[in-house]
Amino acid sequence: MKDLGKDIQKIRKDFPILQRQVNGQTLVYLDNAATSQTPQQVIDVIVDYYHGYNANIHRGVHTLSQEATDAYEEARKKIQSHFSIGKPHEVIFTSGTTHSINMVANGFASLLKEGDEILVSAMEHHSNIVPWQMLCEKTGGTLKVIPMNENGELVMEEFHNLLSDKTKLVFCNHVSNALGTINPIEEIIDAAHNVGAAVLIDGAQAAPHIKADVQALNVDFYTASAHKMCGPTGVGMLYGKEEWLQKLPPYQGGGEMIAEVTFEKTTYADLPHKFEAGTPNICGGIAFGAALDYLNSIGMEAIAQYESDLLEYATEQLLSIEGLRIYGTAEDKTSVISFNIEGIHPYDIGTILDKLGIAVRTGHHCAQPIMDFYGIPGTVRASFSFYNTKEEVDVLVAGVKRARNMLL
Repeated sequence: MKDLGKDIQKIRKDFPILQRQVNGQTLVYLDNAATSQTPQQVIDVIVDYYHGYNANIHRGVHTLSQEATDAYEEARKKIQSHFSIGKPHEVIFTSGTTHSINMVANGFASLLKEGDEILVSAMEHHSNIVPWQMLCEKTGGTLKVIPMNENGELVMEEFHNLLSDKTKLVFCNHVSNALGTINPIEEIIDAAHNVGAAVLIDGAQAAPHIKADVQALNVDFYTASAHKMCGPTGVGMLYGKEEWLQKLPPYQGGGEMIAEVTFEKTTYADLPHKFEAGTPNICGGIAFGAALDYLNSIGMEAIAQYESDLLEYATEQLLSIEGLRIYGTAEDKTSVISFNIEGIHPYDIGTILDKLGIAVRTGHHCAQPIMDFYGIPGTVRASFSFYNTKEEVDVLVAGVKRARNMLL
């Protein structure tokens, strides 16, 4: 396994944006949970597509169309390989995790009935809450919540108590975007399957840090977004077991997802095209594959180890600041630190940090129920990636101390 610490300056040179100035200071980018930065290797693939073979895919007989189709479908195979997916047609290209979740929710509207129950965890992103509320409104189903504790961990005893033969669907994020908690999804999947429920895991926050093996997990659906994995915005993937994808109706109607159309009847295309209506984000899909190539060239295990060390260092340094509290202290977590300083609104800290060239996220992070649980308006969230350094952590800590001194 590589020691990324030895290669960190070489890795940082792959990311042009890390060289820029913000408010007269060298950028310290610590908002990776919102979106990661893009290496030159991926940027080059995007430029190459528009320079060299920009064309619509599938069915085109001309050379550019065939080249674009080959590159797009090769990217699908890269996603299949990265997530250990059994078959390429179990990979559905989407615009991102939110699109993927809504696709599944829309499909289950025809499969659920009144009295069926859906379980969702208390630490979900809004995109893994609202679609299921909408589904319950359509079907008469009931949404139940797996509670969390003060450490930002799911109360698994309560989860097992909530499961019953009425449970049809269970939804949980692999990693909390607001707290960094890594949830025990293996236990969740196995227990849900024991009562006959299907499981969707939101992998948006996990995928940059953890290489999920969906076959080993035996999960029914898994989602990810390219822009959190050094890829472009506007593209993501939905994995679904073939048996489930066959059961669900199409999410949208249009070109590509049809086999035959008359004014009397339409028959749908085979997987994956049944769920890929219209012209896709072709360049985005190809660049998603390139981003996976880049991450795998570094090594996901090496990334996880480096980020773990960075998280430990940043946690220790931040806790040295008087009045600072970290929210999300689970033993098993990724490189996210959400914190507040007593007596100071998180927005004010974030504003001062920005003046110092430090990019963090403030607010409820589209996870308002978590903030309500703690009784706070939001947090300052510093989220780290493998291209961040301990020196940048030191800059963050100095900036937080300065903000504290100015605001108290």
